[in-house]
Amino acid sequence: MPSPTEESLLFFINLLSYIVRKVGDTVKTRKLTTLSLLCAIALTIFMVEAQIPALVPIPGIKLGLANIVTVFVVFAIGAKEAVLVLAVRIFLGAVFAGNFSTIFYSAGGGAVAILLTILLKKVLTKKQLWVAGTLGAIGHSVGQMAVAVAITATPGLALYLPVMIGISIITGSFTGLCAQFLVNRGSLWKITSQ
Repeated sequence: MPSPTEESLLFFINLLSYIVRKVGDTVKTRKLTTLSLLCAIALTIFMVEAQIPALVPIPGIKLGLANIVTVFVVFAIGAKEAVLVLAVRIFLGAVFAGNFSTIFYSAGGGAVAILLTILLKKVLTKKQLWVAGTLGAIGHSVGQMAVAVAITATPGLALYLPVMIGISIITGSFTGLCAQFLVNRGSLWKITSQ
């Protein structure tokens, strides 16, 4: 019988295979190369950030700099591609960081954040993109907390949510502004839309 870690690994491999099959039919070689580079950039940022000591002594709090890439991909390339980049980063980040149990928290938070970002794409202009970063970070905290409460069966953890949301507003605004800067440099990214 496979262990919970092996089951999780198989689940995410199957999920990534499904996403690649769905997205892969419509992705051209140039776009696939661009998405691969963006995955590599997001993963590198994630791994470097994991080496930075916590700025505040609160568990689970980090800058979330890899989300700059996710927000950028939603607004510059597309929603399906952003989901793919996020899924690959979450999976490989858990594998490379050596702590596969965190994948559930990352996936829960990432799913809420990407959903909010995709919905916001329909109403925000390129000058308001920072809002998507902020609300996405808040959504990530809510999703992460929901997973934590579900896994531990400890509803009292939700008392920690206001602290997480407060920090998410600050970090999400920063990542959103960075993504906004990149998206507004459209001449640099013309190849992504081709």
